[in-house]
Amino acid sequence: MTVASEDKTIYEKSARFSDSELLDLVQRQTFNYFWEGAHPGSGLARDRIGDRSDPQNDSVTIGGSGFGVMAIIVASERGWITRAQASARLSLMLDLLERATCFHGHFPHFMNGRTGAAIPFSRKDDGGDLVETSFLFQGLLCARQYFSRNAAIEKKLRERITRLWLDVEWSWHTQGGRSVLTWHWSPNNGFSLAHEIRGWNECLMSYVLAAGSPNYAIDASVYHKGWAQSRDFMNGRSYYGIEIPLGPAYGGDLSFSHYSFCGLDPRGLTDDYADYWQQTSHHVAINIAHCVRNPGKHKGYGLSCWGLTASDDPKGYRLHAPGCDNGVITPSAALSSFPYAPEASSRALRYFYEVQGARLWGRYGFTDAFRACDDWYAKSFLAIDQGPIVIMIENHRSGLLWNLFMKDPDVQAGLRRLGFHSPHLN
Repeated sequence: MTVASEDKTIYEKSARFSDSELLDLVQRQTFNYFWEGAHPGSGLARDRIGDRSDPQNDSVTIGGSGFGVMAIIVASERGWITRAQASARLSLMLDLLERATCFHGHFPHFMNGRTGAAIPFSRKDDGGDLVETSFLFQGLLCARQYFSRNAAIEKKLRERITRLWLDVEWSWHTQGGRSVLTWHWSPNNGFSLAHEIRGWNECLMSYVLAAGSPNYAIDASVYHKGWAQSRDFMNGRSYYGIEIPLGPAYGGDLSFSHYSFCGLDPRGLTDDYADYWQQTSHHVAINIAHCVRNPGKHKGYGLSCWGLTASDDPKGYRLHAPGCDNGVITPSAALSSFPYAPEASSRALRYFYEVQGARLWGRYGFTDAFRACDDWYAKSFLAIDQGPIVIMIENHRSGLLWNLFMKDPDVQAGLRRLGFHSPHLN
């Protein structure tokens, strides 16, 4: 099914939309990244797609595919595709995931969308990636809850997802009992990258899923002694008059409040360390305040133009945050913040669409980033930025993905094991 043909793929300057119509347009156009733009053989998400050109290889991204599953659920629920089309696409994705090379149940960062073979991310990163696998299963567990009908295809989908989920050896990444999860393992290089997953960053999802695994769960001490023991974990300081419980100075880039919280509902979510609604909403508020005050005097910044996160950059792919701000604005940063700052996100959406217009708007929504000071605009879209736009706008509008993910019994088991409290657990 072609979705983009029914939308405005070429920006029309004279167009005027209500707030609801503009959200519909942006969500639907961005979803198309994961529908028309998906790998033709497997339906898994491309890592990057050009504004006017398609990839000439078979590389797909595992974490981005998890976001893609969640975007497909949104599209089904909103009627942009049928439920049957959504289940058929997910079946196609599972066809490759089931036969793909895995590493103690974990998937690599990138793999071949035709054969399922791992594609090395770097010289020693040629095996399992626990964090990318976490984002994949964030989406798949939502799908397991969404496709809940008694129809044979939906029952089969649930069974297939569960088999993959039960195979993931989360505890393997404690290296035999260490009190911290390790990001990578390779059959060629073992744990030699030695990248420990300590907070605060975008990886909370990894600990929740690792704690909730029916077969390979980590002990709660791995969370408390690993994730929560880092010089960048506890904060408690104020920036621009806004206090933030966790994280580095100014809270870090906004992916910290987006990636894991595509599924985790921060509303009323607490543990020994933070109130996660305060954490995420204050993080966004600091990011907005920084762009409004604009200490770097970057062109364009203001109440309607804000949003700093990791994204494309004139020099490649780089981290953008208040502590390392070079003038690059990423639309996903503001648009994925709709649940936390709806008025500020709505102003940014209007600015991106009505002021930046055709320079920023393309066939899959807004391109990845721009820097007004030198008239630089990215020429591509990224899965890990496009996905949260669709998902987090939907969480703002209906809570759909939050409700699906938080009612999964294994997710609830993981949250309880780690000492979380949430209205979803009552």
